[in-house]
Amino acid sequence: MTKRQFLGPVAAVALLAPVTACAGAGHSAPAATATASTSASASPRPQPVTAVMMDLIGGNAGRAAEQMGPDTEVAFQDVSGKGRSVDDPAEWKICETRPGPNQQITDYPVVLGVVRVGESCE
Repeated sequence: MTKRQFLGPVAAVALLAPVTACAGAGHSAPAATATASTSASASPRPQPVTAVMMDLIGGNAGRAAEQMGPDTEVAFQDVSGKGRSVDDPAEWKICETRPGPNQQITDYPVVLGVVRVGESCE
């Protein structure tokens, strides 16, 4: 089984936006600041909340991993019975997924059972 983890940005970004408004004769509103921050989780794996597995059966494994996003840990498994390593997911097609299509994602990694493009899933 080959495992690939996509990591999203972890750094926090702060935005300062002064806001002024005309409040009448020689008065102006005080400047306001807006901040946005993201805290990095201490957990080594992203925690699914309401994610549902897409129906990826028959699709290209490389494109599917891209669609799932950078924060989703994906593992590729050769389900042909030959035990091959999946070095380039773009050369493989999806035969099965764990969890199955339209099921809640409750654990990582998401496993894509694949065979080489041109091979049968049976």
